[in-house]
Amino acid sequence: MDKFLKLKSIPAHISFINIDTDMIIPKQFLKTIKRTGLGKSLFYEMRYDEKGNLKSDFTLNKEPFKSSKILITGKNFGCGSSREHAPWALLDFGIRCIISPSFADIFYNNCFNNGILPIKLEEQFINELISYSKRKEEIDIDLSKQQIFYGNKKIDFDIEPDKKKRLLEGLDQIGMSLEKVSKISSFEEKVKKTKPWLYNI
Repeated sequence: MDKFLKLKSIPAHISFINIDTDMIIPKQFLKTIKRTGLGKSLFYEMRYDEKGNLKSDFTLNKEPFKSSKILITGKNFGCGSSREHAPWALLDFGIRCIISPSFADIFYNNCFNNGILPIKLEEQFINELISYSKRKEEIDIDLSKQQIFYGNKKIDFDIEPDKKKRLLEGLDQIGMSLEKVSKISSFEEKVKKTKPWLYNI
């Protein structure tokens, strides 16, 4: 995964609450196991009309939001089924950070597995950031400092240390395991010597 250090973007705002994973990426696009190519189908039913044409009034179809790297949403984002295609589609579209009052647990964890930073904030702070989206002004996110900068203000956000490390170093779960290869090998060698019968089955 690409490392997540700092991010600067005009945030896009989608006001709906309870946006589920089927709204993020509908079931007909789940046939692929590739992480690329899903961005064009992100929020398909909201972005496209019945003829497959882009709806001009949907936020992510407008300039400058079609290039936004930060998405501000309503509460309970990512609810519904646990499909990992949802963060794949967001990432392929270009979204690296999602700011919401709350997330569905499985989706929240899937974000970290795919290099996306989900930030939980109180609604009063989210409303301040929404005003920047409306004015089409950039905000800055510094993961190492766990802060969002906008104008002359800043907001601190919480993140678990292990999840922060994974994003900063660009590590998915496999990458985290590979960091421990030497310890795993040492353990295996120890077991071979102390319990050799386990390897003669």
